[in-house]
Parts: sequence; C-alpha cells; structure tokens
Amino acid sequence: MLDWLIVGGGIHGVHLGSRLVRRGVPTEGIRIVDPAPRLLHQWHRCVEATGMTYLRSPVVHHLDGDPYALKRFAETWTGATRPLFRPPYDRPSVELFAAHAAHVIERDGLADVHVQDRVEGVELSCDAAEVRLASGTTVRAERVVLAIGASEQPHHPAWARDLVDAPVHHVFGADGTGALDAPPDSVAIVGGGITAAQVALRLADGQRNVYLLMRHAPRAHVFDSDPGWIGPKHMRAFLATPDHDARRRTIQRARHRGSIPPRQLRRLKGAIDRGDVTAVQATVQRATPTEQGLHLDLGDAALPEVTVDAVFLATGFEARRPGGAWVDALRDGHELPCAACGYPIVDRALRWHPRVFVTGPLAELELGPVSRNIVGARRASERMMAIAGGYR
Repeated sequence: MLDWLIVGGGIHGVHLGSRLVRRGVPTEGIRIVDPAPRLLHQWHRCVEATGMTYLRSPVVHHLDGDPYALKRFAETWTGATRPLFRPPYDRPSVELFAAHAAHVIERDGLADVHVQDRVEGVELSCDAAEVRLASGTTVRAERVVLAIGASEQPHHPAWARDLVDAPVHHVFGADGTGALDAPPDSVAIVGGGITAAQVALRLADGQRNVYLLMRHAPRAHVFDSDPGWIGPKHMRAFLATPDHDARRRTIQRARHRGSIPPRQLRRLKGAIDRGDVTAVQATVQRATPTEQGLHLDLGDAALPEVTVDAVFLATGFEARRPGGAWVDALRDGHELPCAACGYPIVDRALRWHPRVFVTGPLAELELGPVSRNIVGARRASERMMAIAGGYR
C-alpha cells in the first residue's frame, strides 16, 4: 500500500511530491497520477501558448522546499538565453524556472513515480483509500491528495459555445497551442488580463492584423492578489471567519481578475501605439461564421464590428469546482462537507477526510486567494508536512 497518492501532476502535485521525498518518504511509497505524458505537461503547454517569458511570481516561489534554491540554482546554470531575473521581486525567466523544475523532478525521482492514467473514482475505508483508474487498475493508499487544477475546464463565452467548426480556439484548450503556432493573417483575442496581453504581444509582429477585445480598460496589478494574502496581514482575519460563504466572497473581492502587470501593460501600450495591436473595449454580442473566418458584432463599441480569420479566447477557466463527477461521487458517498459554492470545507491540515487532502483550487476556502498559485502550493505542503508523520 502506498503512503501518499497524489492526483495531479502539475505545479501543486510536483511540489508536494518533492517535499515528501525530501522529508524522507521513500519513492516506493509515492505515486503521482496524471493523464499527461510527463509531469508539468499542462504548465509547459500554457507557457508555450501564451509566449510568456517571465513568471509573475517572485524568485522565492518555485517547486523546491528551500525558498532560496532557485536563486542558488541560477548561480551555476549555464543554459540562459535571456536575463535570468526581471524586476520587480526578481521574477525568474520561464526557461530558468523550467530548468530548475526539471532539476527538482530528476533529483527526487518524481518521473519514476508518475502514473500516466486518469482517476475515475475513490473509495474510502478504515484501512485505506482505494483509487480506481481508467486503465482498470485499483491503487491502495494511506492518504490521497487531490491536486487538481482547472486546466480541463476553460471558459467559453456564451456567444462562442454554439459555434460548430468555426475558427474559435481557447488559448488553454486542446487545440489552442497548435493554432497559435500557425496564426492566420487577422486574429481577434478576447480577454482583458495577462493571458490576453501575452498572446497579443506574441502575435503582434507587424505582419498581421491583431485585435484585442477587452470588456474593460486595462487594470494594472503586479500580482493577481495583494501580497498581504501570502502572510498573516490578511489571512488572520480570513481564517478567523467561520462562515465559508463569507470567505468565498472575500476571495472574489481579493482577486485581481483580468489584470496585467505594469511592465507588460507598458509593452502592450507600445504595441498599440505602433499600430501592431488594435485594442477595442467591447463585449462580443454575436459571432457569425463567414467563408474564411468570423464576423464579430461588438455592439456600441468604438469599432462596432470586425471580421477576422480566427478568434483566440483568453477568457480563463470556469468558476465551478474542478474534478467533475468522480469528485462529486466522493463527496456524496462519504458526506464530505462543502460550502454553497461547491468547494471543500477542510481543516487546518487541508484534510477533507482523514484519508483525503486537497491543494490548489480545492483548498482555497482554507488558504485564501493565493491557493491556486505557486505560493499556494508551498503553503499547502507546509500544512501537510506537519502530519506527514514518521519521516525525517
């Protein structure tokens, strides 16, 4: 029987796996279940799709346990093709972060514990958690960690949902990366946050018409929530609030949704001033397929309509709780507590059940607005390490 089975091979699952190994849990007692061909596959795919070159997070937020490990790694790493860090807060380059992540995975033997499969159900008993996989295998573990993100539920606006065989691609959808690798001569990017800005800058090479359609004026924020949410400044009052519905409202207010870091916003405004990007504050009212693309009705915007070869949606992810039907069945079958929003109510160690722990989005009613981020993965592992038990 395994000591720990982690569901999800993204940032959260890999960081937790590394922390467990460094604490002394043998790799024979750990498995990371993820359907992708390699760990961090979705992260790499999203980075490639957006053309991101530097992280939004500071140098101390990475996948190793030691906050200063990335900085030390950078001192001896020789693979750089651009400056390793950018202000503010010494944000690492994507290539440095990826190289360090690969180092952590190799050092801790995490690729060897990756099971390329998909979870279809979890049954809990006094003796173990039995995890049923799509391959037909059942795996027994003492503890299961749900490190599930929202990557499989990209949000499509209502006007785009009924379009069939139209050139509409979600940046984080299954076909988004491929479509962005060979963009046509005229494109519209729908969204007003960092992803939309990144994609617009990636495509703005002066060789095509790039329209950026934003519902609101650009909002400049260095991070996607105030740094006070990382520590006790804001979290003390948050954790003192027993009403989980009130916690949800606080999270919604605290997140800077649709925001762009100031440095990137300056680059975007430069592209707009040069005419490489046409920015329109508008909401798409209707999309009508044409012979070669789409005609977009923008209502009473300054530019009321535009016809493009393809549309790229940078509209984020669905707000609903990730995990789908098998997490519903786990919740219902064992009467696990949830708030009205559908997200788990967990204890300080992030236990939803004595054998089930959560991290990432599923932990946000305990970890607050930063729960989905890299620092959220670090905070979650710190909570769980307190009960890892029996290892040094």
